[in-house]
Amino acid sequence: MFPNLRLSGALLLSHNLKHSACRTMTSVAPPVFKPFTLTLIQLGSIGSDKAANLHHAREMIMKAAKSNSDKRPQLVVLPECFNSPYGFVHFPAYAESISYTTGKEYDIQASVSESVKMLSSAAREAGIWLIGGSIPERDVETNNIYNTCTVYSPTGALVASHRKVHLFDIDIPGKIKFKESETLTGGTTANYFDTEFARIGLGLCYDVRFPELAMIAARRGCHAMVYPGAFNLTTGPLHWELLQRARANDNQVFFSMCSPARDMTAGYHSWGHSMVVDPYGRVLAEADENETILHVDIDPEPFHEVRAGIPVTKQRRFDVYPDVSA
Repeated sequence: MFPNLRLSGALLLSHNLKHSACRTMTSVAPPVFKPFTLTLIQLGSIGSDKAANLHHAREMIMKAAKSNSDKRPQLVVLPECFNSPYGFVHFPAYAESISYTTGKEYDIQASVSESVKMLSSAAREAGIWLIGGSIPERDVETNNIYNTCTVYSPTGALVASHRKVHLFDIDIPGKIKFKESETLTGGTTANYFDTEFARIGLGLCYDVRFPELAMIAARRGCHAMVYPGAFNLTTGPLHWELLQRARANDNQVFFSMCSPARDMTAGYHSWGHSMVVDPYGRVLAEADENETILHVDIDPEPFHEVRAGIPVTKQRRFDVYPDVSA
């Protein structure tokens, strides 16, 4: 059904499950879902100076790791395009080579990506799992540019990545026109990673509008989905909360999106309102538009409760319609 889409995941040692082989291969069982603290960094002060952006992001990661007085955050998240201004005209100038291959150990010291090195160092120093928002990535073999999310373990290892699959090409007359495809190429994999407390599905911003990606992740055992994103002042009020609650409710998983803070002096005005939604579709926490750190305790009980009480995961009729994860 989706011949160019592959599934990949990571638990310290990564694995890659090709979509074409899904019918005959069994994915690794997910870890037992345990309580954890999810921390979203709604990052502000993202300007044209990449070094300053990286410095500020690192400071906020370390602050986030220490700022929750009740318990230590296990998973910290940065927003989409945290190391550069958001805009397709900026992506080529800020793009870095990452060259990560799922299932292979990545040599951080040999990496030419200053963003990857910073994120790895911060995750290791803070002792946290870190979803590093996204950065523009240039593929050294094809010269294609991707909007890429990278994930780090508490040891600083790069264990997963996600290249934005669906590119943000919209034109709402009189309000906003944006075309990522002018400089970006879409990714071809659906990705997740395993921690000691949960399996986490990945996406980026516009990916949330396509329910198939979340369906695939949920049916591969993901307990939660995290999509760094940057909706704007037109689409944000309309759909930011709606889409997250829809994906959470449809798949009976926790769902979260982490946005940059709003900066009305920038060329692109982000909506903000970073959010966490539970498997019932209830909003657990929401930021405003300003730079902030949002700590949310994730309790597995609603995940198990809703699936037992409203067992749609066991009631689907794949004899009537196709299973997009098959």
